[in-house]
Amino acid sequence: MAWSWRYEKDDGEVLRDEELPAEVFTSRGDAESWLGEEWRGLAEAGVGRVSLLEDERVHYSMPLSEEV
Repeated sequence: MAWSWRYEKDDGEVLRDEELPAEVFTSRGDAESWLGEEWRGLAEAGVGRVSLLEDERVHYSMPLSEEV
C-alpha cells in the first residue's frame, strides 16, 4: 500500500503543479504526520484542500485552514 496526498483548490479542482511535493508514504500515520508539519507551506503555495489517498482510493478530504 502506498499513501499520498492529492492537492486541490478550495473548490476541489485537482492541482497539477510539478513544484508541489510528490511524497509517497508506507503508512497512513507517516502521511498524516508529514502533513502536520508541511500544511502551512502547502497553503501558502495555493493548496486549498488535500485528500489522503491509499493507492487510488480517497480516505478523506479536508481544507488547509487554521480555522478548521
